[in-house]
Amino acid sequence: MKTYEKIFDILSQTDDYVNGEKIAQELGISRTSIWKAIQKLEKEGIQIESVKNRGYRLTAGDLLIPNWIEEHSPVQVSFNPDCQSTQMDAKAGMEAGYPADTLYLAAAQSAGRGRFGRAFFCPNQGGFYMSLHLKPNLPFDQLPSYTILTAGAIYKAVKNLTLMEVDIKWVNDIYYRNKKISGILTEATTSIETGLVTDVIIGVGFNFFIRDFPAEIKEKAGSLFEEKPAISRNELIAEIWKCFYESDPEELIYLYKQRSLVLGRQVTFSQKGMDFQGLAKDISDSGQLLVQLTDGQEIWLNSGEVSLTSW
Repeated sequence: MKTYEKIFDILSQTDDYVNGEKIAQELGISRTSIWKAIQKLEKEGIQIESVKNRGYRLTAGDLLIPNWIEEHSPVQVSFNPDCQSTQMDAKAGMEAGYPADTLYLAAAQSAGRGRFGRAFFCPNQGGFYMSLHLKPNLPFDQLPSYTILTAGAIYKAVKNLTLMEVDIKWVNDIYYRNKKISGILTEATTSIETGLVTDVIIGVGFNFFIRDFPAEIKEKAGSLFEEKPAISRNELIAEIWKCFYESDPEELIYLYKQRSLVLGRQVTFSQKGMDFQGLAKDISDSGQLLVQLTDGQEIWLNSGEVSLTSW
């Protein structure tokens, strides 16, 4: 880790002041180096209180530390401080031949997009944005439902670290207290020669600690934390991908269904220009939603073709 990241890590582990001399001895650096690192942290939006003869105390802010995430999860991390879109970063890395299981990470995005190309709110502070590149090399019909597995992993990670319960709206949205806090976008590349899905990119945008939202979305958008977070973004990111890689897929699918906002409820949706209503009865392991229409007919909805308009 870089010096300023190491100092942030030290300060984040206590609510008390940490003496500058103690930091200098622990890291083997000069007091001048500490002062420069503190300045760097403050430029990153971290608020640090300095008191003579007592030292430094972290009062607000959170720093993404790629090396820490790598040490505590099964992924390599590529961090971009000037990111347009982590999906774009992942595609560029894929084309450049970077290894699979690389997580492309950013604290903010200037051109983030969700399902069907929709733009979404990406503030400079308080969220995180990430895209994981996988190389499954499988026929499409044997491909796991990565969106469902990721949503299940997010639920499990949040529960493991905070005991908080989030909910899941079919197919790709995470809700907390009836407001959307996260969205998932999964994209795949298929080889024309082999017919196999060679590459998959799973994108996640997450509102971690955001207090202010634009007027047009503040009734719908929320944040996992509204007060000082009990955990760091680094801890949550690492835990999400630990759960994703190390959990039994059947467990993640089960958690997805257990936390579904739509199962057992009346839903409305549009398909081919027509509006329909029915009862959401089941979700398949591949991510399709079974709906019993008002006339009794049962149909499976494909997430790539429709979007629920109410539930």
